[in-house]
Amino acid sequence: MSETATKFANRPFGLWFERALPGQYESFLGGEAISVGSAAGNPESPLAALPEAEGIIASAKIRYDGTLMDRAPRLRVISRTGIGYDNVIVADATKRGIAVCNAHDGPSVSTAEHAITLMLGVAKRIKRSERALMNGEKIDFFNLHDGLELNGMTLGLIGLGRIGSRVARIACALGMSVAAYDPYLSPKVTRNDSIRLVSYLDDLLSSSDIISIHIPLTSESRHLINGERLKQVKRGAILINTARGGIVDERALLDALQSGQLSGAGLDVFETEPPPPNHPLLQRHDVLCTPHIAGVTVASKERLWRTAILQAIQVLKGEKPAHLINSEVWSQG
Repeated sequence: MSETATKFANRPFGLWFERALPGQYESFLGGEAISVGSAAGNPESPLAALPEAEGIIASAKIRYDGTLMDRAPRLRVISRTGIGYDNVIVADATKRGIAVCNAHDGPSVSTAEHAITLMLGVAKRIKRSERALMNGEKIDFFNLHDGLELNGMTLGLIGLGRIGSRVARIACALGMSVAAYDPYLSPKVTRNDSIRLVSYLDDLLSSSDIISIHIPLTSESRHLINGERLKQVKRGAILINTARGGIVDERALLDALQSGQLSGAGLDVFETEPPPPNHPLLQRHDVLCTPHIAGVTVASKERLWRTAILQAIQVLKGEKPAHLINSEVWSQG
């Protein structure tokens, strides 16, 4: 890769943006790159400017496969404004010598805080209480409200990476016990974090009051939380998903809510995004939903744009970026 990378030749590189680059972040281009267009800038023909692109700053909605990559013959790098890259076919990129990178830690703080927000919102029955007020219901709120205290509960984390670890620290501060299932993690990582690692997912599900998902979507994790797994969940538990919608079988989730196996859910992600307004999960008072914005805050957006752009420029200058997904392209020469 280092021998064949595009050389910096006193001219700006051409970057194509899936989302239009907001004006306040244009300084991140630093005179080393320019925008050659964006999907948002030409809705009638969103990919028209791709042939001019040496780098793509990718969001999560477009599928970047070999067919799309071939429309950009000068393309050397696809840089994600986020952690997940399940919409990028990495094998197709590697075959074409295209580097794929992500903003590995950009949304971690925001996503962890959002997961905790959903936990508290669902446990305190916020959505149901707000609807009762909006509908002018004349009920005995004191006697009927069944909000929960997180203090003393067990939080089960599926995945203990950057986001999961931060969620664990906040949960411990709230007085929760924390267990985690992550078969790729060494027990030494959690020795000083008061986190109990479990070896089997079913054990985590059956012993946790709240379950929070923090793993990427892969062929192995798709519908990891399905009907059979939800039968293993501690009755009355709460499920939180700020990872990817495809990890949870939504039909099975609805069944678990209707049967009382789950007492609530907090969802920032769905199998189809955005979900239609009549989606049954949106209609339930025990499900708190947000539109895939867990990792989106003023601070995180600045980190995401900066990291994605700077890594794309690094690749185009022949410099290896910090968060290269397909490191094998760097040795292809």
